[in-house]
Amino acid sequence: MTGPARPAPAPLHVSPAPTLEGWYAHHQLLTIDRAALRAVRPSVDGQALRETLEALAAPPTGGWTAAVQLVGSSADLMLVHVRPTLDDVGAAQRRVLADPLADVLRRSYDFLSVTEAGMYSVAVKAAANATKRGGQAGDEAYQAELAAALDAERASAHVHRRLYPPAPTSAMSYVCFYPMSKRRAVDQNWYALSLEERSRLMWEHGKTGRRYAGRVFQIITGSLGFDAWEWGVTLFAADPLEFKRIVTEMRFDEVSAQYAEFGDFYVGRVVSPAEWVATILGDG
Repeated sequence: MTGPARPAPAPLHVSPAPTLEGWYAHHQLLTIDRAALRAVRPSVDGQALRETLEALAAPPTGGWTAAVQLVGSSADLMLVHVRPTLDDVGAAQRRVLADPLADVLRRSYDFLSVTEAGMYSVAVKAAANATKRGGQAGDEAYQAELAAALDAERASAHVHRRLYPPAPTSAMSYVCFYPMSKRRAVDQNWYALSLEERSRLMWEHGKTGRRYAGRVFQIITGSLGFDAWEWGVTLFAADPLEFKRIVTEMRFDEVSAQYAEFGDFYVGRVVSPAEWVATILGDG
């Protein structure tokens, strides 16, 4: 004797999660050519260099630039440009390359991306509501609900801070930057997982990060279509050991243990324009 038929399970969706984007970001890593520096050092105007960096740090179009002295890295220096548009980022990049020390500062690595907030849970909820009413994800009602939910998220203070991050402060002057991607290996393909499963994994991952609120400020940038890596992570903290702690904990989250691939890590300290110039000229 058979019992009553069970309702069919809700469909699982293998599709991109919607994202919200804000400002563009460019991480510009540089090495100092000391031989070239010795040749031009007598003619370098340190004050002009400081004024250039000060202008980059607070551009009239909005955003900011942070100058970083790197430690233990293949590069000596890093500039983090955050701007409202891609053209604004390009202007900042060209201004550095047009600097009187352009022939002294060798480009070591560049990473282009845009601040991003993934909306996994919003999409999963909209899909579940579509199923309940007898519709499906992607139908007109689903699209309307999703659009309204995304507008509400964008207006929230939490998401606004993620999309339009403030410049780093002296209270959190240490910085750690690294690029990362998700695996596509057999039996470890992030892009073959359902939206529901990816949402669950990212929610658990986010709980680890939230435990570091107040100790680590995190900027997540998406680079799909902009770089070989898929995301950039930039962390700021008062104590550089917090980078080791948070990255260690997050490596044990299921999403990282199973699906994350990491690039090189770059660690250093945000410095003033005067310190930046002194580092280049060998005065500090």
